Amino acid sequence: MLIKNRKSWELSGRDATPQALYQDRRTILKGMGLAGLAGIAASLHPLARRAALAVGSGLTYADGGHGTDEEKTPYRDVTGYNNYYEFGTGKLDPARYAGAMTTEPWSVKVEGEVENPGTYAVEDLVDFSKLIERVYRLRCVEAWSMVIPWIGVPLKDIITRLGPTSRAKFVQFETLARPSEMRGLSRRVLDWPYKEGLRIDEAMNPLTLMAVGLYGEVLPNQNGAPMRLVVPWKYGFKSIKSIVAIRFVEKQPTTAWLRSAPREYGFYSNVNPDVDHPRWSQRRERRIGEFLKRKTLMFNGYAEEVAHLYAGMDLKKNF
Repeated sequence: MLIKNRKSWELSGRDATPQALYQDRRTILKGMGLAGLAGIAASLHPLARRAALAVGSGLTYADGGHGTDEEKTPYRDVTGYNNYYEFGTGKLDPARYAGAMTTEPWSVKVEGEVENPGTYAVEDLVDFSKLIERVYRLRCVEAWSMVIPWIGVPLKDIITRLGPTSRAKFVQFETLARPSEMRGLSRRVLDWPYKEGLRIDEAMNPLTLMAVGLYGEVLPNQNGAPMRLVVPWKYGFKSIKSIVAIRFVEKQPTTAWLRSAPREYGFYSNVNPDVDHPRWSQRRERRIGEFLKRKTLMFNGYAEEVAHLYAGMDLKKNF
């Protein structure tokens, strides 16, 4: 008899308690006949499928293993309290102004050390018939955190299809920079467009997710529509939003925050309570919706799955 041992982040569907508001909304949508659009959309042409999903605001997905069984952060906070400097530096700015961003049509340029370069639609990269949900903690370097049920596919599935060559040691991602729709670009807070990067083995780790939705809904603009990265053991700014380019490169790529403030934001940016930000401690964090702070966990609580990636590394030097 084959016995499968679950990873610590692989909980069954019954272990997750969906947000009450979300459950009520899904019930209402089903009664109105809109939720059924998600199922119908699976048989449509990719572009028509996304249109149907957008109209119904629902995504069909499977249980992909949940990163935590902690209480989820309310949807209103997940979508209303964000860092997305392209729309402003205030936490409420993205929700106020991101609606101006056009997300259809959308294309992603794939280039560098890869066998299948080209320009792809989101549907060419993300298989909407194989979406999964994973509930991950998101830890911000500013010492606040959330618990979010993300919908997407493992990044490794996308990378495998693209076929990086043996020379590809890193993956660089780039965010949309459209001044006419992103008011924050008028301020030189960072060197636009926003860029981030991962080592290829980090990108291929099963936990790394390319997300297209949250709480069962398509991604709102302020959360990185139409597709964004989720790297749960790293600080939130590594989970780059609204991706328009993916580059496979041999040398460690430039990243936005590393270029802007190298003493404060290292390339790896793993959640490490023993490495303080120069202006504040990382030993404790405040979960959005809670008053008291809690202890920060090494690798944001995912050490069992990712610590091996950094064996032998000085994690204070390589912060």
